[in-house]
Amino acid sequence: MDRTITLGDVSITRVIEWQGEVAPALDIVPDSTPELWDENRSWLAPDFWQPDTGLYRAHMQTWVIRSQGKTVLVDTGVGNDKERPYFPAFSRLNTGFLDSLAKAGVRPEDVDVVVNTHVHADHVGWNTVLSGREWVPTFPNATYLISKTDFDFWNPINGTDRKAVAFGLPAHLGNQNMFEDSVAPVHNAGQAVLWEDSYTIDSNLRLDLQPGHTPGSAVLTLQSGTDSAVFVGDMMHSPVQILDTDLHTCFDEDPKAAGATRHRVLEWAADHNALVLPAHFPGAGAAEVQRSGSHFAVKEWAPFNRTTA
Repeated sequence: MDRTITLGDVSITRVIEWQGEVAPALDIVPDSTPELWDENRSWLAPDFWQPDTGLYRAHMQTWVIRSQGKTVLVDTGVGNDKERPYFPAFSRLNTGFLDSLAKAGVRPEDVDVVVNTHVHADHVGWNTVLSGREWVPTFPNATYLISKTDFDFWNPINGTDRKAVAFGLPAHLGNQNMFEDSVAPVHNAGQAVLWEDSYTIDSNLRLDLQPGHTPGSAVLTLQSGTDSAVFVGDMMHSPVQILDTDLHTCFDEDPKAAGATRHRVLEWAADHNALVLPAHFPGAGAAEVQRSGSHFAVKEWAPFNRTTA
């Protein structure tokens, strides 16, 4: 299996920044049950879940899209040198992400568009790099597409009330410093477009607001020829949410809205035979889905490399 697939006239390459165990699966998906995970052990383990420890596994990854002469990055991971006092696993990282991007044929100056599906620390980190004592845009020629709703929601001057709770603490603590080091610098540099409702990148790619995980979460839809795909960010963290779209994660700001979004998008994907590409799935990383009663099931996994970063 390869790291690049082609849909219509568009190529998609997977670039992995980080992979590993995050926390107990029952903490990540708090309404799930041990029985649900165990009943699906044959395909959840070992890629998505470690049954011996009960730990949930995840990737931090960027999708590189090449469409109509443009290079588009979907989400930029955790980033290097970022101070994350409440999420030590992602604090002051020193990964070779830019080298991995170069191996995929992408230099920072080659990037035309950066899509942040939402504003969370593990989706905007490589928006910027440290230059001396300043955070500067990593991709000097790129337009950064950020939903205005999420920009305003996470802007600390607005004093937004955030509701998600992760691991017994307010989930927003894991995003401490994130706006200042990874979002504000690209906006101040004049490279951010704060879009509302929907945004068309080209005739193959369209962004639409799909709230729930955060108020400004978005889905990027690809339609080229007879092929379709949806890049869903954190609409799903685990494939158990394909089995039951009502299962939310501890990171969702509005669990009910997140479930409604999940069901709506998976309905569209099943009806259009579209590939679903979440931000954090290990293993094959993406899948086609099909209806299974009132819920859904994995129809076929994408042909991406399962194991190597």
